[in-house]
Amino acid sequence: MNSRLLTPCVLVALALAQALLPGVPAAGQVYDPVQWRLELTAEEYPPGATALARLTAEIEDSWHFYSTTTPEGIPLAVGMAESDAITGWRAHQPDPEIVFDPNFQAEVEWYTDEAVILVEIDLAENISGEHTVEALVRYGACDDRQCLAPKRKSATAVIRVNPAAEVSAVTLPAGYQPVQVNPVGRPRSRDTDSVATTEAAGEVFEASNQGLLGFSLLALGFGFVAILTPCVFPMIPIYMGSFMSDANRPWGAVLRQAGTFCLGVIVLFTALGGVLSATLGPFGLSQIGSNAWANLLIAAVMLFFALSMLGAFEITVPSGWTTAASKHSDGTGVVATLMLSLVFTLASFACTGPFIGSLLAGSVAEGSSVYPMLGMTLFATGLSAPFFVLAMFPALVNRLPRSGGWLALSKRTAGILILAVGLKYLGNVDQVLGWDVLSRERFLAIWIVLFVAAALYLWGVLHLGDDAPAQSVGLVRFGFGAAFLALALSLLPGMFGGSLGELEAHIPEASGTGLGAGGDGSLAWIKDDYEGAAASARNASQPLLVSFTGYACSNCKWMKANMFTKPEVDELIRDFVLVELYTDGFDEASEKNQAYQIERFRSSSIPFYALILPDGSLAATFSGQTRDVQEFREFLMSAG
Repeated sequence: MNSRLLTPCVLVALALAQALLPGVPAAGQVYDPVQWRLELTAEEYPPGATALARLTAEIEDSWHFYSTTTPEGIPLAVGMAESDAITGWRAHQPDPEIVFDPNFQAEVEWYTDEAVILVEIDLAENISGEHTVEALVRYGACDDRQCLAPKRKSATAVIRVNPAAEVSAVTLPAGYQPVQVNPVGRPRSRDTDSVATTEAAGEVFEASNQGLLGFSLLALGFGFVAILTPCVFPMIPIYMGSFMSDANRPWGAVLRQAGTFCLGVIVLFTALGGVLSATLGPFGLSQIGSNAWANLLIAAVMLFFALSMLGAFEITVPSGWTTAASKHSDGTGVVATLMLSLVFTLASFACTGPFIGSLLAGSVAEGSSVYPMLGMTLFATGLSAPFFVLAMFPALVNRLPRSGGWLALSKRTAGILILAVGLKYLGNVDQVLGWDVLSRERFLAIWIVLFVAAALYLWGVLHLGDDAPAQSVGLVRFGFGAAFLALALSLLPGMFGGSLGELEAHIPEASGTGLGAGGDGSLAWIKDDYEGAAASARNASQPLLVSFTGYACSNCKWMKANMFTKPEVDELIRDFVLVELYTDGFDEASEKNQAYQIERFRSSSIPFYALILPDGSLAATFSGQTRDVQEFREFLMSAG
């Protein structure tokens, strides 16, 4: 599951991320399929006039970059460098291609072949002669299987200012729209970006393909679970009573009011996600998603909410807010019903707050602007669904189970789950920063303890907070406890070298060094020692498989755990010397590894694989994740 959980306080991490991301050594130039130039549409302009410039991007075949207004990918950002000759500017982008991108499972806006951005430049009144103006761009180029790191570039042109020049009106052609202003920043002296941002680009490109469904199910599931909390469930009959206060009221009127109520709840939560998305922007989201310090903040926020759900303290909203909203919630009209939905949202925050905060954390960490709004919409849909269903079938109201200790059970159990998910983000931080505290064995041991604790709590053996001891354990409660125990037991093989399948992408890797196959039959990789691995390959007359990978790269972990362990791949790979070069750490080795990848292979994406023959020549490269075993076998067989 690719969900990552957070609250709006992650906003503070954006500035921190910008300050702490290390630059990549400029050992080589990153491959870039997009070239830019800036041209003026007239030879000269009078002072104070508006000049029109053409900022043209030439894009290689099979590549594209995203428009400034796309909700997906790394959007184009355009700006102008400060100049005494310029008093203002406005940019306009051509209508982009709107296509369905299977990687995002959504329509996206992008440009291929060529894109011409028109920039209106307001000239100062007191200038003359020649002046150089500089356009700034930031974008992420992608093809059908990978994205390159976002790049900052600039293009310059000379504006000739002549008081005798004629004034001509600027006319924009049809098919142009204002550019959405995204932060650009001046290009660095060497056009490279941080490895953390590189990982972010690859994660964003793959996120929706593999994580959108899981994230959507999580958001909807959070909504359903939030219903079963002490702040929400007991209120259902009360609110339903307000809908059906008049026994003679037509069923259709009750249904309309319930629908309006549910719509109000959904709109309120969706707006919350929209505010977060608009505040950070797509680039801000993708940066935060891969930054170690932001992940540390995510883990801390989730710990805060988990402790709240486990009974350490209560999260409340100011009582004045609820009182003010309640004054306008009497009646059955649209406005009164919408105010009633606001009252419900505020009153239930003590229990829904941890779900909301955790879900917003996950949406931010996913690195795509679609996640915050989608997550909040689905959460609110699950939360409000019972009201509409009960309005359709009023007889079900009398059949609802009575409130009781089981509501506290659901809240405490959800707290344990949030604590477990928060550990995942702490594990990312541990690996990227090289703390080596949360090894695979420790990580899984903590998860096992948490899931066993959930089982024991549901069975009444373990007590949390001031919950009353269970008088009896029903079949449903016993079944959920058994499921948690089974989940804990299923993790045990992972502590002893066994593979956990799809889960491998989200937990620490097993440690191990050496050459060739490990003693337990598994593959052993040399870590961060290319020279030593190359020497071993020469001495053994074996080809060398170089894996450029990352501590926080889930696609890399998936390939290692699920592709390399396929029997048809395993039989080939044992004839190679294997070396992993990590590129997303904060250490010198990571900087050196990425510099080598950029210099030799003109790529900064991960995962990236290269086959080196014993004489040092390159046999083949393979970029990105694949689930096609035959495709990866053909790559391995190219070593001869």
